[in-house]
Amino acid sequence: MIRHSLIPTLALAALSISGGACSPRDTTDRTASLSDSAAGAAKSAAGSRMATKTGEVRELKAPEAARWDFDQNVWFVANINGDPFGKDNNGFIARLTPEGKVDSLKFIAGGRGGVTLNAPKGMAITGDTIWVADIDAVRAFNKRTGAAAGSVKVPGAKFLNDITAGPDGTLYITDSGLGPKFTHPGPDRIYQIKNGKATIAFESKELAAPNGIAFMEGALLIAPFMGANLVSWSPGEKTVRPIGTGPGQQDGIEILPDNRLLVTSWADSSLFIVDNGKITRVAYPVPSPADIGFDGKSRVAVPLLMENRVEFWELP
Repeated sequence: MIRHSLIPTLALAALSISGGACSPRDTTDRTASLSDSAAGAAKSAAGSRMATKTGEVRELKAPEAARWDFDQNVWFVANINGDPFGKDNNGFIARLTPEGKVDSLKFIAGGRGGVTLNAPKGMAITGDTIWVADIDAVRAFNKRTGAAAGSVKVPGAKFLNDITAGPDGTLYITDSGLGPKFTHPGPDRIYQIKNGKATIAFESKELAAPNGIAFMEGALLIAPFMGANLVSWSPGEKTVRPIGTGPGQQDGIEILPDNRLLVTSWADSSLFIVDNGKITRVAYPVPSPADIGFDGKSRVAVPLLMENRVEFWELP
């Protein structure tokens, strides 16, 4: 694929979005309180310092998303391995050590052991299950064995990008509304999966090709790929609320322990922090930065989709 055509693929990462407050483990690192965001103001001085690169993994194939598992202390990295729209069943998920070394390159692999995995993007973890956004379906795998554990078809989905879990286990998935050759016909949607059934939770042009997504005590935080405004939306609301303005082409989004937000941007190849609406760049250059993972302390995994590698950064 040509470099320019791959850019919209990152819409996944910003859907990082991608990405535990209550019961599901995934919400531990992607959940916070909007009302507590002011607490991050005390950290603004620290936020002005730059992150430090501590390592990288180069044996990957279009890595789109990283996710930290708090139970096993490992990283999972979703690899598209080909066409982001292609139903070629050759996507795979790598498992890495806490230090960022390859433990199992193809821990989960399409076409092996009854697994279907085409172009995996955002991931969420609840209990022993890894949930993976895969074009127009959400796949489930056992996080300990890699075995397939089910699949949920998402009717009407075009380009499922990132996924997160609410405290009650409901899954929320962004659909960037991208079409062949990375056109953007829409619609821009957030789907939800509850009790094994996928439905449209919210649809609006204000989502602007929603990419990264994270849950924040009753609200979903969304990083748009085709807009600059980061927004929040609460289930049942009819519109979004702006929470900050980034450089544009945002991909992954994570919530830090002090409730600041960590976001990636393809527009300026950066990793930046949002603190009470203020943007501070902490890592640059990170070309084609997709759906980041965060270990809940200070380490960030940044998939560089078009560079075929993941970089690890220590936050200040």
